[in-house]
Amino acid sequence: MLMHRALRSVRLAVHIALVSTGALLLFVTAAMAEAGQSRASSDNTIPNGLVVVRHVKNSPQKDRALERALNNPLISGVGFQIEWRDIEPFQGKPDWSKLDELFTIAESSKKWVQLCIYPGFFAPAWALKGVESERFPVLYGPDRGTVLSLPMPWDMVYLNRWFAFLKQLSDRYGKSTAFRIIAADGPTSVSEEMTLPNLPGNLKKWQKHSFTPSEYIGAWKKVFAVYAADFPNQYISLAVGNGLNINEHGKIDRRAGTRTRQAIIDHARGLLGHRFILENHALHAGPKYQPSTGFVMSYSGRIITGLEMGCASEIGTCSEWMGAKGNPPLALRRSIDMGMKPNNAGHHVNYLEIYEPDVLADEMQPVLRYGASLFK
Repeated sequence: MLMHRALRSVRLAVHIALVSTGALLLFVTAAMAEAGQSRASSDNTIPNGLVVVRHVKNSPQKDRALERALNNPLISGVGFQIEWRDIEPFQGKPDWSKLDELFTIAESSKKWVQLCIYPGFFAPAWALKGVESERFPVLYGPDRGTVLSLPMPWDMVYLNRWFAFLKQLSDRYGKSTAFRIIAADGPTSVSEEMTLPNLPGNLKKWQKHSFTPSEYIGAWKKVFAVYAADFPNQYISLAVGNGLNINEHGKIDRRAGTRTRQAIIDHARGLLGHRFILENHALHAGPKYQPSTGFVMSYSGRIITGLEMGCASEIGTCSEWMGAKGNPPLALRRSIDMGMKPNNAGHHVNYLEIYEPDVLADEMQPVLRYGASLFK
């Protein structure tokens, strides 16, 4: 306990020492973000329509699946998921081959790209050396149940290594006309979603590391400042989850997570303006409705919003979760209808993201045609 108090004291001292510098940084980056808004928010660049999602466990393009998906006239863009460790397994020596292929296909098919690169659990081993971290089980996704090391979201050694990678990414692809959206992440765990391990046993570990909402929010503020500066030509998306239900006093507080989430969203909107996008990644018409879906839909008309399907209806038992057990086309149709419902102000989301297997399936083409028609 004394050691953790000492760590907290060190963090506090560093935070105080950097307040003036941080304020100047945010002023400068906010100005840069404002200057770049006109290039990333004209009417013909606002993300819109149906988007194919290339899953994080994407396979080599021997079958040309992504090329076929992007040549579908019903598809407007691609959300490409990939782990940081798969791009930069060795520090300073990134392997750009998958992303080079992605941008070549996107540019030739005249479709736009959203990059979703996963740090957190999937940071390369070198990026975790000397970093405060903790082992947690992965709560969802392909690696669910696997126990992995997660860097603490506020650790500046980790974040600075992530920021250095982002600079390389920007230098290589930032001026591509196809590069429309970059997902903001860093203080994350499983994906680009704003989630951390939050089971009761997990919360005890976070308390051991002296987690506070202000420290977590502070990490996100640093992230948004870097993204605003490094990606002036792109929209910047945030996939909502919740903060941890731990308050500033280190006590369990079931309302703390929603307060934290709102503070992060409000800051991002203020800094990024029209370049800010809010997303949720659990759209489905089956059981266990996700409140975060409705939360994002409520912002439609005020900011750009997007929803990603919870899974691919064509795969396994997903059709039941998506709304029609054993009938993938009906399941996808019902989920599209749910996602496109107008909010109380009469606005619907700007785009829907659909997993690649559903985009490629012949039986899904009438459903995709229907979905695309809703954006006209």
